[in-house]
Amino acid sequence: MSTFDKMKMGAIMGSCVGLTMGFVFGGYSILKHGAGPNGVIRTLGQYMLGSAATFGFFMSIGTAIRTEGTEEKKLVWQAVMEKARDQRRPMGVVVMARERDAWREREN
Repeated sequence: MSTFDKMKMGAIMGSCVGLTMGFVFGGYSILKHGAGPNGVIRTLGQYMLGSAATFGFFMSIGTAIRTEGTEEKKLVWQAVMEKARDQRRPMGVVVMARERDAWREREN
């Protein structure tokens, strides 16, 4: 999935959240202060679209920033884990080596 695809997904998710929040807060504002000269539907629509545009814009930018460079990070992480895996010994080998050294010290 490309960064642009992830940006689109972030914009869609942010717009959905914005529509919901615009509906909730716009509805509350209309109930508390009245719809004004534009009417209920138009005022509610303005709240919802304004909120959806804002949330969608910032969510798409945040998603793009978050996904920037993930492939490089993944490759670096895999290299680090492979190196750590190559350097490890099974725990039983370590314990047996310590016991062997302890026996040699007792014999001398």
